[in-house]
Amino acid sequence: MKINQKIATILNEISELLDIAGVNFKPRAYSKSAGIIKNLNENIAEIYQTQGIKGLQNIQSVGKSISQKIEEYLQTGKIKYLQELRKKNRIREIIAYYFQTKSISLLQLKKDSRKQKIIYSRFTKPAKQLLELTGSVKKAKNALDIISALARSRNLDYGIETVFKKWLELDQLKPKEIKKKPFFRGDLMVWSEMKKKWYVIDKYGTWLEFAGKISEIEWKEDTK
Repeated sequence: MKINQKIATILNEISELLDIAGVNFKPRAYSKSAGIIKNLNENIAEIYQTQGIKGLQNIQSVGKSISQKIEEYLQTGKIKYLQELRKKNRIREIIAYYFQTKSISLLQLKKDSRKQKIIYSRFTKPAKQLLELTGSVKKAKNALDIISALARSRNLDYGIETVFKKWLELDQLKPKEIKKKPFFRGDLMVWSEMKKKWYVIDKYGTWLEFAGKISEIEWKEDTK
């Protein structure tokens, strides 16, 4: 049911934003409610229509506060609390996402910040500048996605500031294409257009006619 899925997505977003903000316990409550509602067999909008807010509160793991927010969404199509969280945590969200592109989870980021392995305040200014440059958290994340994909394809490091340096050419930046070649059991293969056959090149450079199945061909990066 789309409405159940939509509300579950909203509750998960609230959970993530609370987690980013460093709030304890609440994130778990919202994510748990999201999971219950996502897998609910009944339409949550119909439950509310027939039973009101008490019907929402009777759903497992959905307490008074969360049910009030669901009611607000069903009545108005938005939740003021979520809008406030988005506005309040925009910079934190960009920083967290930047580290996510580097495969560093929010939990690990918090641990490293406490141990001063990562100086969190160092990223506040460039994240704010990136938000001002792009105009929204969504666009800032998209810019970071482009830069991270480009950097990973070339084994390069990157910072939030890299977006500023590449801003004017951001739309043209593409990850380095990894050209893959066919192999059979570790030996390179070639296709003969004239004979319409595959050949395997052994370690002596001899072309051996391939008699195996096409599914046995491995396409991978040539490291030779």
